[in-house]
Amino acid sequence: MTETRLRTLTHCAAYLITAIFMFTLAIQNLRYGFYDLFYLATTLGALAVSGIVYTIVMRRQQLSAPGHSILLTIMNLMTAYAVFSCAHPNVSHWALALLLLNFLVLPLRTAIVLSLALLTLTGLHLLTTLPITEAVVILTGMVMLFATAAVYSWRYTHMAQSAEDLAITDPATGAHNARFLDETLQKEISRARATGNTLSVIHLHLDHLDQAHDLHGKGQTRVLMQEITKALFDVVRAGDTLYSINDGDFFLILPFTPEEGVRVSAERIRRMLGESVWPVVGRLTATLGCTTWHIRDTASHHLRDRCTQAIEEAQRRGTDKAWFIGGEAETV
Repeated sequence: MTETRLRTLTHCAAYLITAIFMFTLAIQNLRYGFYDLFYLATTLGALAVSGIVYTIVMRRQQLSAPGHSILLTIMNLMTAYAVFSCAHPNVSHWALALLLLNFLVLPLRTAIVLSLALLTLTGLHLLTTLPITEAVVILTGMVMLFATAAVYSWRYTHMAQSAEDLAITDPATGAHNARFLDETLQKEISRARATGNTLSVIHLHLDHLDQAHDLHGKGQTRVLMQEITKALFDVVRAGDTLYSINDGDFFLILPFTPEEGVRVSAERIRRMLGESVWPVVGRLTATLGCTTWHIRDTASHHLRDRCTQAIEEAQRRGTDKAWFIGGEAETV
C-alpha cells in the first residue's frame, strides 16, 4: 500500500470516528435540553463528514492537501468555544477527540501547535472553574493523551522518512539510486523548458572496476565505492545531485550549468579521481560522458543516452577521458 492510500484510509477513519462521536454527543445534549451544545456538536459532526468528503476528493494529493489544516483549525476553535460556553466539566472531554484527530490527520508540527493551543485553553478553563484536584486529574489525562499521540506521530513520521530515504538511496554508496534519477531528471527537464535555464548532466564510469572486484572481493570494493562517493559529494556544488546507477557508474545532474561549466566540472572530477590515493586499489581512472540539455530533449532518457554515447566515444580513444556531446552536434 502506498503512503497516499494509507493516509487516505487513516484520514477517512479518523474523521468517521470523530463524526460518530460528535453526533452521539449531539443526541445526548438534545435529550438533556442543552441546545447550544447540541448545535455545536452537530456542526462539528458535519465538519468531520466534510473532512471525509475532502479526503476522498483529494485522495491523490493527501501528502500536500491544505484543506485539512483549515478544517481542523475551525473544529478546534469550536471545541474551545464549547468548553468555555458550558460550565459542565464533561464538556472538556470534547477536546480529547480533537487532540487525536489533529495528530492522525495533520503534519506533526501543525498538529502539535494546534493541539497545544486547545490543551492550553482547556486547561486554563478547568483550573479556573473546577476544584484544583479535579482540574489536575482531568488535565493530566489530556496531557498524557497529547504526549502519547505526539510520540506516535513523531515515530511514524520518522519511520516514513527513513523508508523514503531507503527507497531513493543506494545502500552500498549512500548516493541516490537509479530509480530516483529518472524522476528527478524529468523534473529538471520540465523546469528547464519552463524557465529557459541551462541544465547539464555527467555520466561517470570507473575504469577497470570489475578487475578490482575480482581481485579484492565484494566487501573491499564496497569500501572503495563508499570512499569515492564521499569524495564526489565533496566536489559537487550545492544544488547538484549525485546518483549511483550501477556498479562503478555514477550520474550527476547539474542545474543552471552551461556547456562550459559541465566541461570544467567533468575535468575537475576526472583529475580528482585520478590524482587521489584510494583504499584497496591505490590509483584509479574514470571515463566521463557529459552533455547539456537541448530544447528537443523532452524525456530523461534523451540526456542519459547522449551521455552513454559520449562515454563510448571516449572509450574508443582510451580511458581516463572526459567527453562532451552537445544536443545539436558532437564536439571534442
